[in-house]
Amino acid sequence: MPADRLPDLKKMSTLRVLVIDDEAASRQVLTEVLSKAGFAVDSAADAASATARLSRGDVDVALCDMHLPDGNGIDLLRQSRAAQLDTTFVMVTAFASVETAVEALRAGAYDYIIKPVRHSEVTHRLQQIEAIRKLRDENRALKRAVRDRKPLYRCTSSAMRRLERLVEKVAPTDSTVLIVGESGTGKSLIARSIHEYSQRSEGPLLSVNCGAIPDQLLESEFFGHTKGAYTGADRPTKGLFLESDGGTLFLDEIGELPMHMQTKLLHVIEEKEVRPLGGGPARHVDTRIIAATNRNLNQMVGDGRFREDLYFRLGVFEVAIPPLRERPDDLRGLIQFMLLRHRPHSGNARALTLEPDVEEALSAYTWPGNVRELDNVISRACILSEDGTITIDDLPLDLVEAVLRGARAPSPGMMASLHELKRDFEIDVIRRAIEQAGGDRKLAAQRLKISLSSLYAKLSHLPADEREAADPAISDTTEH
Repeated sequence: MPADRLPDLKKMSTLRVLVIDDEAASRQVLTEVLSKAGFAVDSAADAASATARLSRGDVDVALCDMHLPDGNGIDLLRQSRAAQLDTTFVMVTAFASVETAVEALRAGAYDYIIKPVRHSEVTHRLQQIEAIRKLRDENRALKRAVRDRKPLYRCTSSAMRRLERLVEKVAPTDSTVLIVGESGTGKSLIARSIHEYSQRSEGPLLSVNCGAIPDQLLESEFFGHTKGAYTGADRPTKGLFLESDGGTLFLDEIGELPMHMQTKLLHVIEEKEVRPLGGGPARHVDTRIIAATNRNLNQMVGDGRFREDLYFRLGVFEVAIPPLRERPDDLRGLIQFMLLRHRPHSGNARALTLEPDVEEALSAYTWPGNVRELDNVISRACILSEDGTITIDDLPLDLVEAVLRGARAPSPGMMASLHELKRDFEIDVIRRAIEQAGGDRKLAAQRLKISLSSLYAKLSHLPADEREAADPAISDTTEH
């Protein structure tokens, strides 16, 4: 496409482009074409001058020839990445081959172009890169806004305030972090906070549950594989470590990792390189590791089920999350925060309030499932509530029963509500048992492991109209 017919990008382009080519004619023509298209363009004739220009840190895109008089373009790309320069490389080559393309892309190139260069193709690639960088910059700005925004809820207990200070201290470092705590305490949220407040926040955050991947797939998932590495491997994959390069990899349930994978993980942490399943060269990887577990790794080390050296590597900085039962001061704030979060999705248009008996029950409960369980309970209550008020009937029956079995004396209102809940639950179960038994009440009683007289007795406590609705035969039985 002639230069005078190129699209006018002057008003929208902000890219600074460096053309690196030892052929003076090619370098000059491409510089003029891209300048007229609205890009800010510099040029370099060799690797040395290109390195000097790139080191200033303001080059957005490098159009780099593969072969330079004092080096090659891929080495220049690798040097730029090692120096953490924010420059996108597009490689230019006169000798197209699969090996050349793969090598360029593995080194981190965005794309490659084959000589002779078509000006329209170059312009199109730069437009694509500009759009991608714009989206990335917007994403960075949003992350900064989220990071700088005050949270809707801040913990008030001294234990959680100490935890917040620990996160603030370790986040800016590259230290591995081991998060320990019971299930449901929010280990994944702490891992995300560490990533968001780190220097890697603009990189990826990938999470994997080590206990959810079959043993035979672990190595491929972590380190990638080459094509044909095993049956069904019809294409190469990068693996979690390379996909999270420049960012953070969160290894949840690290205690479930089998011993052979613990050895391989230790190697990656120490050597910072991965080798794909099926062979191939080792690849350098720059990934921060955050691990989490609800198990006692120290005890597992003593039992010979976890490598001691890996435990020490992971536990350079250990963060312990206290269970919810040990920080009752946080309960009220968490409940209010969850009410605000779940109300818009529950169909309730107005603010929700808790009856006193509900507050009493939630405070008395020990929360074995921790914050995750509390979140589920509040979400359910928001859906069941009517007239903007959450009552004791909106709470799970097992929660209320657990509170009644506890040491705290429940209020009379809670006792009455529980009696009604248990009655309704039993009647519902009996109705379904009779239906599943095809109306055979004796069979239904057997399946429920109660006597037939007990089945009738439980239904006989209903008012007459409800009793007949539950099972018409009951009314005949109770009359005799």
